[in-house]
Amino acid sequence: MKIKHLATEKDTTDFAAQLATIIPSSTIIFLEGSLGAGKTTFTRGFLRALGVTSKIKSPTYTLVEPYEIAGKKIFHFDLYRLVDANELEQIGIRDYFAQEAICIIEWPEKGSPLLPAADIVCHITFAASGRKLSMQATSEKGEQILQRIT
Repeated sequence: MKIKHLATEKDTTDFAAQLATIIPSSTIIFLEGSLGAGKTTFTRGFLRALGVTSKIKSPTYTLVEPYEIAGKKIFHFDLYRLVDANELEQIGIRDYFAQEAICIIEWPEKGSPLLPAADIVCHITFAASGRKLSMQATSEKGEQILQRIT
């Protein structure tokens, strides 16, 4: 497990950008944390580092926002408003994970048991100053990624 203190919003986006530069395709990242903890800010930093220049918003109502940049597919999921995990069947959830894509999932607990296992689980909590990010690898791929993070 890696723990990182993120004192500012810029620290959050910078760290996410570092992660984006080392993460391979077909990686699943779960982002956990309470409302306002910084999950979407983290995702924004990640996507900006890959070259997304358009507005990056949380797909709270659409559930998923697709991006294709620098030869990579990225799917950003926000399951906050999901009432029942079976709603994911209606958007063809399995099709997203069958692709060679990076999947970033906010509020993954709401999609259980239909989501595949994550490679990395990031838990963001409020700290006395800023945020605390705890990253846990849950696969061999996740372990390799965490070993590369400074």
